[in-house]
Amino acid sequence: MEVRVLENKKEQGKLFFILKDSNPVFANTLRRLMIDEVPTMAIEDVEFSKNNSILYDEMIAHRLGLVPLKTDLKSYNLPEKCKCEGKGCSRCQLKMVLRATKGSGVVYASEIKSKDPAVKPVHGEMPIVKLLKGQTLELEATAMLGKGRQHVKWCPCHAYYKYRPIVEITGEVKNPEAVIEVDHNNIFEIRDRKLAINKDRVLDCDLSLDFSEIDKNVKVAASETDFVFYIESFGQLGCKEIVNKAMDIFDEQLDEFVEELKKAK
Repeated sequence: MEVRVLENKKEQGKLFFILKDSNPVFANTLRRLMIDEVPTMAIEDVEFSKNNSILYDEMIAHRLGLVPLKTDLKSYNLPEKCKCEGKGCSRCQLKMVLRATKGSGVVYASEIKSKDPAVKPVHGEMPIVKLLKGQTLELEATAMLGKGRQHVKWCPCHAYYKYRPIVEITGEVKNPEAVIEVDHNNIFEIRDRKLAINKDRVLDCDLSLDFSEIDKNVKVAASETDFVFYIESFGQLGCKEIVNKAMDIFDEQLDEFVEELKKAK
């Protein structure tokens, strides 16, 4: 098995790579682990002391829960794996405070004050609520680690994959213009009056394309062992950290499975 990075856009939170010499079972397992099992921080509980805004407490709490928070996996434990056994301590919970009084204006996520500077809203410009003259919002929120399978607010990324396209020209193509007309992803081009493959665009090829009726020498197939992964982080964690954590979780699950097999003997 081999991983080859195609493009790493850190500033945009995007990572594209090829997983080689694998199979669909492992590829889908990796995708599910990244989405469902890699933990992130999110607000779980909110205690209001003042709120005379137009939005009910429940609506503001819901909006706060969906604010992505920068996550430090080394400093916090999942509640079920913490020494406090989920009762709540500084190793599994983080207190955040929001106090806003405005004559007229929008309260943004950047106004949420965290006791840990490493954990803060990813997008400070996210609006929480609009306050009019005389309106006040004061609350204390509790953030904790969770997993995407529990609630989407803990999901760290959008991840999907496809089979790596294999594009071939096995002989002379008599009507290259017809192939170009069917191809909408610029996979093919004409060079010296002959059909050629644009290697920089092969991975964008639509696997549903069928050129058999135009020319049997143009073939598009899907690799059975190579997969192209596309990952877009929501900002809590970097793409590389998400992939590495997913693999660590997979190793832990396999170890647990082996131990359960030993107990069953």
